[in-house]
Amino acid sequence: MPAPVDTRGTSTVKCPACGSEVPRDRLRTNLYVCPSCKGYLNMPARNRIEMLADPRSFREVDRGLVSVDPLRFTDQRSYRERLAEARARTGLREAVVVGQARIEGRRIVLGVFDFEFMGGTMGSVVGEKVADAFEYAARRRLPVVIVSASGGARMQEGMLSLMQMAKTAAAVGEYDRAGLPFISVLANPTFGGVAASFASLGDVVIAEPKAQVGFVGPRVIEMTLGVQLPPESHHAEFLFRSGMIDLIVPREDLRAAVAYLIGHLSPAPGGRGTRAQRRRTPRRPKGIETTQPWETVLLARHPDRPTALDYIDRLFTRFVELHGDRYFGDDPAIVTGLGELGDQAVMVVAHERGRTPEDQAFRRRGMAMPEGYRKALRMMHLAAKFSLPVITMIDTPGAYPGYEAEQRGIAQALARNLQEMSVLPTPIVSVVIGEGGSGGALSLGVADLVLMLEHAIYSVISPEGAAAILWRDAGKAAEVAQALKITAADLLRLGIIDEIVTEPPGGAHADHELAAELLRAALTRAVAKLRRLSRPLLLRRRARKYRHIGRVGVYWRQVVRTEMQDLLEGLEQRLLRREPEGDGAARKQEATPPTRKGSANREGG
Repeated sequence: MPAPVDTRGTSTVKCPACGSEVPRDRLRTNLYVCPSCKGYLNMPARNRIEMLADPRSFREVDRGLVSVDPLRFTDQRSYRERLAEARARTGLREAVVVGQARIEGRRIVLGVFDFEFMGGTMGSVVGEKVADAFEYAARRRLPVVIVSASGGARMQEGMLSLMQMAKTAAAVGEYDRAGLPFISVLANPTFGGVAASFASLGDVVIAEPKAQVGFVGPRVIEMTLGVQLPPESHHAEFLFRSGMIDLIVPREDLRAAVAYLIGHLSPAPGGRGTRAQRRRTPRRPKGIETTQPWETVLLARHPDRPTALDYIDRLFTRFVELHGDRYFGDDPAIVTGLGELGDQAVMVVAHERGRTPEDQAFRRRGMAMPEGYRKALRMMHLAAKFSLPVITMIDTPGAYPGYEAEQRGIAQALARNLQEMSVLPTPIVSVVIGEGGSGGALSLGVADLVLMLEHAIYSVISPEGAAAILWRDAGKAAEVAQALKITAADLLRLGIIDEIVTEPPGGAHADHELAAELLRAALTRAVAKLRRLSRPLLLRRRARKYRHIGRVGVYWRQVVRTEMQDLLEGLEQRLLRREPEGDGAARKQEATPPTRKGSANREGG
């Protein structure tokens, strides 16, 4: 844990990273970022509040709460002496300052830790102030933003301090059930009982660049276990790659990022559409182009076909990508984030196969690992909490089939997505934009409305895989493609999808802009249609939709008609032969008028 850097008592401050002496006034203007090396220095709580909150909008609460010495703790100095010194140095009464504020006009509850107050440690008063902040915000239906900078639990209060982890986590749990947003910001450093309680429970977790974050600090690990940690250990960038953090945001951009998230993580108000929504639907090609199934496969896989990121850039304004499954990693094969479709905030979850060979290798051509599907599900739950429609884009040959995926539970991850999406209490629109392969595709495709681009494909298995299994010859893929019924037209007839989205002549690769405009119009209609449904009706319709898959459509009716015809023909033959089937059956046959069987036959036929 780094030592506090006193930025208040001298005219200059020495940067701990590069040794530069920086005038204190300049450091404050520069948001406590060293002008020489761009290193981040400890930022006093009052200055951070000034940076985040609208001018003169902060009103402190619980200012009268102060720590006492319940254990009469003494090490090199008494606890009381340490508290007095911290108060004199910082001008604060405790390590956290809590109050009501506004950010870009929106009311919030803001809590900010000050690392110079006993290392920002959490004792009974800090825990009480944090818990009270969530209760205060819940009563007033306000978002919560907490900026943490802490060494962990305050040792001088023993187990009383440790129990603040449970207190604050429980307070977040109650607040979460109220359906309100909590943005957690991790500054340097955030360790121990703070990192392992409320600070890790934000709906969105943001870290500052190079911030040290973790449960046990690297110095403690090295001294207790005798191991040398890698240089990047505990840095925010390492945790970002490990899926524990949504965003890393530079200090100068933090206010804008927090304001954006607060503005979007809330139930979307109704109202008139924006100009973007009311613009005229683009001129669309007439009709659906007729192509052979194998030709459609080739179009779906065309190297210039728009990927999910191509559509995201064109469809959703102010898109902010969110990262991580909070368990293992951040899978680049699935892109998730918040954006705006017209004036409607939405959550976007998409397979991304990549454009260049390097990007395709990085994203595994959209073949996601378990952490990708867990990230997707986390974002869907976030959308449901704040009543945001979910839009998924499907474009994958399937889930990643390697050893690592099995080791990390790919089957469990896919199954969990299927289950949770089926009952997710918010509208879901899925669109197959390219290749939809097997369970890896379906695990983003359990939706209220399923759209499919005209030249996309959606299949239980790739044609090559099916040919290899059935014919032991992958070269027969073109023949198998015909039999699998994988085109949009086939799947619409089968009742698997709900709408075909027309593509530009020749395919989406021929005109990315027009392809995006056509998809925008379809998505806008779909979201507007679903937003009109009450939540119970939405869920009933979704349950009914998937309960009846396979029992609807022309193919099912044909099967039923054939079976009925066979049954009636068998009955007619028995009647003609007067085959005995027991006394009751014989009497029933004799009582049946000859014309009845003809009528039944006509009805069945």
